[in-house]
Amino acid sequence: MSLLLTEPLVVASVPELDRPDPLLRALDLFAGAGGLSEGFRQAGFRIVAGTDIDPDACATYAHNFQEAWTVCGDIRDPRIRERVLEAGRDVDVVVGGPPCQAFSQVRNHARLIDDPRNSLYREFVAIVRELTPPAFLMENVPGLAQMGVLEQVLEDLSLAGAYDVNPQVVDAADFGVPQTRKRIVFLGVRNDLGISPLMLAGTGATACIALARIGNGYGVQHRGEGAQQILERLADPADTSIVTVAQAISDLHHLPAGRREDAEALDKLPESGSAYQRLMRMGDLASLTNVSVPRVNADTVTRLQKIPPGGNYRDLSDDLKRRYLSGQKWGPSNGTGTLGRAHYYAYRRLHPEIWAWTLNTKADSAYHYGLPRALSVREFARLQSFPDRFDFVTDPRRGELPGRIGGGAAHSRYRQVGNAVPPRLAAAIASELTALLRTARSRARGE
Repeated sequence: MSLLLTEPLVVASVPELDRPDPLLRALDLFAGAGGLSEGFRQAGFRIVAGTDIDPDACATYAHNFQEAWTVCGDIRDPRIRERVLEAGRDVDVVVGGPPCQAFSQVRNHARLIDDPRNSLYREFVAIVRELTPPAFLMENVPGLAQMGVLEQVLEDLSLAGAYDVNPQVVDAADFGVPQTRKRIVFLGVRNDLGISPLMLAGTGATACIALARIGNGYGVQHRGEGAQQILERLADPADTSIVTVAQAISDLHHLPAGRREDAEALDKLPESGSAYQRLMRMGDLASLTNVSVPRVNADTVTRLQKIPPGGNYRDLSDDLKRRYLSGQKWGPSNGTGTLGRAHYYAYRRLHPEIWAWTLNTKADSAYHYGLPRALSVREFARLQSFPDRFDFVTDPRRGELPGRIGGGAAHSRYRQVGNAVPPRLAAAIASELTALLRTARSRARGE
């Protein structure tokens, strides 16, 4: 598939939108690399289009969704907005996670949707109003569940009573993702369909077990009724409903720090060690991509060797908290001679027997549980539940581009993964919407 690289607008080959199609169709706003789209595609949806302002995320989206339009640019631009509306005519579901930055306005009674910092949220509401799809999904940070803000969002999304909207805070680890990541999801169903959105039901694992300090190390502690069964399922490599870090990435243990090659032939990989790994490897793969690994300096290796799996900088002795250990100077110094606050989140080792904590957009947000190294983008992607066939790329144009975030290609790939909605969580939501929409179609036919 070719990309138009001479203008901010990037459009993939155009599908035949008016062709009779039994598949439910979805439009993805603020799509990023495509976590929501991938989950909806896995659940049987046809993705008609995705849009984002970041040209690197758009390049990844276009590369992985060649059946869809990829519209790159600011959705507030009339040209971009018109492309999105054109692609989204007659879709069944509009999905997206618009940035929503202003929460403090509830103190002075200003409207959330009127705050200029929330213009992208306003665009999501406006596009749903214009397309009037049978259903929509908006996901966002759990902070939107706070009192005052939640009521405003529900009022905005209901579109004067046209939609029945159900909000729910969910944790991705309860839906087979090897990472805890809480989001609030708003499922909206058009009221004229005569059905109501359902509550999502996961495993409930995050309420029963957690990582805790045990002696000089860390382990999995359980609490509450049913926790023992959850622990047994967690330890079972054949169970994909609750997944540990090791079950997700142990087959990539051989990747060394500083590896420059970004692809590896499949026949060089060890056999899958879990059902989750087999699930991630499914598809037509020529090789495994995104397997380069960042270099690690001597000071970091020394510290990581003293941090147990599941631990962090608090496990370091005062001597190891000195800014420089080996005499090698790296990074900015805060002048105190010790590690600064910015480093506190940079020395955290995953624990193999439970899911990961929430990944952020930086390579050093999580270190390997068994090796003194950071993770590859592929390992990040596994912890987010992206299948191995999903390849993270960047726009080949160099330098500044409209919407591009600085930091270089390698950082962009980590950021794309870290910002994404886990596809397995998205697929669980999509399956619920599928059932609702199929029911509505059956009722409309009098079945």
